[in-house]
Amino acid sequence: MATTDSPTCPCGRSDARGRLLPLAHCCGPLLAGEPAPSAEQLMRSRYSAFVLGDVPYLRASWHASTRPAELSLEPGARWLGLEVRRHYTTGAQTAEVEFVARCRVAGRAVRQHERSRFVREDGRWFYVDGDALSGGAAP
Repeated sequence: MATTDSPTCPCGRSDARGRLLPLAHCCGPLLAGEPAPSAEQLMRSRYSAFVLGDVPYLRASWHASTRPAELSLEPGARWLGLEVRRHYTTGAQTAEVEFVARCRVAGRAVRQHERSRFVREDGRWFYVDGDALSGGAAP
């Protein structure tokens, strides 16, 4: 159960009873450097990093072959929620995760619907790239 000492995880993952998991028992250990057990959990932790403004984690979890030289976050973005729609293995060390993330930027609703690709190297998952499936202002 989440307390004021243990806020709920921004990724919105819940336990079997439908209670939101505390950050300390969900994405927190990954943000602190623990390897993600799956591509889906890495994607969830990356969403949490966007919410928390953790640029170093976002860069560290991005595959070196596609990682941008610099990364800055949208100032004033207020993240509203994450929905994981699908996650599946595409190969021995690869996976894809389809998700919808919602935020508000300068009062405007934004919906990011993406199919992201991940690769596992030396026991660690990395975000490679993604295809936007829809986005822009929410209807």
